[in-house]
Formats: sequence, structure tokens, C-alpha cells
Amino acid sequence: MKNRVTGIGGLFFKSEDTRAAKNWYKKHLGFKTDDYGATFWWKDTKGKEASTQWSPFTKDTNYFEPSKKEFMFNYRVENLVELLKELKKEGVTIVGEMEEYDYGKFGWILDNENNKIELWEPKDQALK
Repeated sequence: MKNRVTGIGGLFFKSEDTRAAKNWYKKHLGFKTDDYGATFWWKDTKGKEASTQWSPFTKDTNYFEPSKKEFMFNYRVENLVELLKELKKEGVTIVGEMEEYDYGKFGWILDNENNKIELWEPKDQALK
């Protein structure tokens, strides 16, 4: 496999008050927020539209488990099915089963410090 990670897909963090966080970032940093946070659009190295998601999660979310951290990174990848097979062969811990939605495929792994990482093979056009 040539490329594994092709970019940052998202930045997710726990928040005491997600509405207040979204409003603060909207007011002070100009984020165009919605119910999920904010989506940043950009062009990838091939000139195709791509996105990165910024999202505050409630402080009691279990979405980041088994990690105990207050954040989770989402990395954009190509060919998630093959990547998960390769990572498993390399001894990387796979968390749960891959999931597929209209906007892409998702898989989860743990890094060397047991931080949960979300891997996303996006369908960017489905997000618009």
C-alpha cells in the first residue's frame, strides 16, 4: 500500500457545553457551525474537494472508548478495507467493525498509547 493516511479528517473533543463551544468558535474564530460542529473544505493533492470535520462531543460521550482521552483524531485514508487488513497483520489493535455510510467508511484502531483513532475513507461529494 502506497498511502495510508491522506490527511486530517476530523478533530473531535469532549466539551462541558457543546452549544457554548460551537457559539464561541463561531463568534470569535468565524467557524461556520451546525449541529455537528464545522466542516472545512479544501482541495487534496489531486485537486479534488475534501473536508475536515471539527466537532465538540458531550463530556460523557463513550464514542472515544476504550481510550480515556478527551479527544480523538480522525484521519482520511484510501482503501480502508485493505488498510485495516494490513494494520491487523502488523499487530495493531482494531476496535469494533468497519461501518459504511453514504459519506464514507469508518474503522477504528488504537495507537501505541491506547488512544482511539478513527480512520475514514470519505465520499466528500456526499457531504455537500
